[in-house]
Amino acid sequence: YISPTGFTTQAIPYDGSAFQIDFDFIHHKLWIRSSRSKDISMDLYPRSVASFHDEIFGLLEDLGFDIKIHGSPNEMAEAIPFAENQINRSYDKESVTNFWQAMVKVNCVFTEFRSRFIGKCSPIHLFWGAFDLAVTRFSGRPAPLHPGGMPNMPLDVMQEAYSHEVSSAGFWPGSKDSPMPVFYAYCYPTPDRFADQKVLPKEAFYSEEMGEFFLTYEAVQKSDDPDRMLMDFLESTYVAAAETGTWDRKSLEKQ
Repeated sequence: YISPTGFTTQAIPYDGSAFQIDFDFIHHKLWIRSSRSKDISMDLYPRSVASFHDEIFGLLEDLGFDIKIHGSPNEMAEAIPFAENQINRSYDKESVTNFWQAMVKVNCVFTEFRSRFIGKCSPIHLFWGAFDLAVTRFSGRPAPLHPGGMPNMPLDVMQEAYSHEVSSAGFWPGSKDSPMPVFYAYCYPTPDRFADQKVLPKEAFYSEEMGEFFLTYEAVQKSDDPDRMLMDFLESTYVAAAETGTWDRKSLEKQ
């Protein structure tokens, strides 16, 4: 999740207690905070993924938390186990700070957008795979079994995530192969007429290949009213999903 100082896991229950991991992008430290022991931190600097992995799990063990995770990245074609990754080792403080500040601004608009829906809605959260910030609305109806297809993503995870109809929007910072940061919006299942709907702003477009609407971060950044442009995109793409998917909008939205 986004926090005023960086990213946070929020409180994680553990055997009658709780701990929390915070990335502090003001002082460039990682903090582990616990309800039953002292706080402990480590510096953030250029180093290998394996080195970072070993230190953080060592600190958790020192605090009495025996944590097991899936040890490889998801949604990446080349999924090097964290404990073995000596390749990726960059950490640029200025870039990290700029990215986090952008996320703070996006999170503010997403929070307002989320507040307008009274049906089931996800938190505004970072996905661990493509590292996108997302918010998802649910119609309340079950969805067809998802076919999967994400690289290095277990099928049962995909089918659980899409067990019910969704309209999802988010911000994706891009990747090596697709370096353009974008806002996106999609729904599952995808109604036949979804791609044909007119959405705002005029800079938004639909990708047949991805099955999603997109709006570039650059277009929002250069807008005279970035918050309004982004909200128009979020609202209009949701309406496109809800109308073509015959959602019960009267029951799900604030009137």
